[in-house]
Amino acid sequence: MAVIDVPGFVAELKDHAVDHGFHVHDERHFVETYSLRQAWEVELHPEAGCGGPLDLHLALELDPRVMLAFEDAVMVLDDNDEDAQPPDEFFFALTFTWSLPPLPRGPDLLRLAIDLAGVGGIELPVEVSAIDSIPSATDAAERRLTVVAKQHISLSKIFAGEELLCGVLDRCLAVSNHLLDNAPVWLDG
Repeated sequence: MAVIDVPGFVAELKDHAVDHGFHVHDERHFVETYSLRQAWEVELHPEAGCGGPLDLHLALELDPRVMLAFEDAVMVLDDNDEDAQPPDEFFFALTFTWSLPPLPRGPDLLRLAIDLAGVGGIELPVEVSAIDSIPSATDAAERRLTVVAKQHISLSKIFAGEELLCGVLDRCLAVSNHLLDNAPVWLDG
């Protein structure tokens, strides 16, 4: 039996996201048969952005070697010591990805990166990127904007029931709202 209920953690994360102003639209769970790596993907939208142009994709990736090493660390803990905690050196990767449709009037990427650095703060460092594609030789370039934030989720904190991600979810909502507020200008071609 696993020492951490990962599907239960994902369910709690979705419920917690709803408490912080998001709507959950879809969830997927993948298991790679060869390595047993797992990934949970959740599609979210801020309440103000349902039906809007912004997509928020949350992905939790689990390496089975990390989970097994964490379980080994938990098994060697002294059962008589109630304060014994496993070492805080095992982590899941949690990635938030925001995307918008092609933007006829795309933003200045440097300006947007600076603005979002202030919105995400230290708790949620964000990366801003764009891809310009040309559908055909006579068409203008289409710019697609992507914003990514990566977090490391401590298995020790999940095990102790301390990993709630309130600050991270609040920052995700702030980034989402910033993008939603500016999207009409970028989409107005």
